[in-house]
Amino acid sequence: MKIGRIIFAVIILAVIVIVGIAATSSVLIIAEDESEGGIPGVDMGATWNLTGEFNWIYPGSSFNAQHQTLHNIHLDDPDNPYGAAKEIMEYTYNISPNIIITVNNNAAEKIFGGDIISDIRQYDWGDGMDRGDAADKAMGDFHMNYLAIPECLLTGDMKIHFV
Repeated sequence: MKIGRIIFAVIILAVIVIVGIAATSSVLIIAEDESEGGIPGVDMGATWNLTGEFNWIYPGSSFNAQHQTLHNIHLDDPDNPYGAAKEIMEYTYNISPNIIITVNNNAAEKIFGGDIISDIRQYDWGDGMDRGDAADKAMGDFHMNYLAIPECLLTGDMKIHFV
């Protein structure tokens, strides 16, 4: 019985720490496209914190002092791609995320109920919108299925990285 209380206290403490980190720093959410073959590319990103809203960023325009882009973090720094992502966010946007959430194509489809990546590309490439406007427009086309998030976490299609 005493061990159960200790485990419960540790879980509560961990949740408080995670919420505290999320409340005091930006969270970087990135969409990793694994369909390009081999090494995934980061096709879209957004920052978010508890006091604000989503701010869309285009990974090809986000870079560090060595001009490595957020789009190529897995190619440029395969040993520490999320550390590189944090460095890129600090260099380009003066934002220091402590949490990076990655979503692959499967998670995007489950959470948004459709092929949001194709829609973003259509609005971007086909309709001539910039990537941020294309993401906003595509996000408006779908409604988030919050119940899919736990499933995506369990299947590994969505991951949380602490950096």
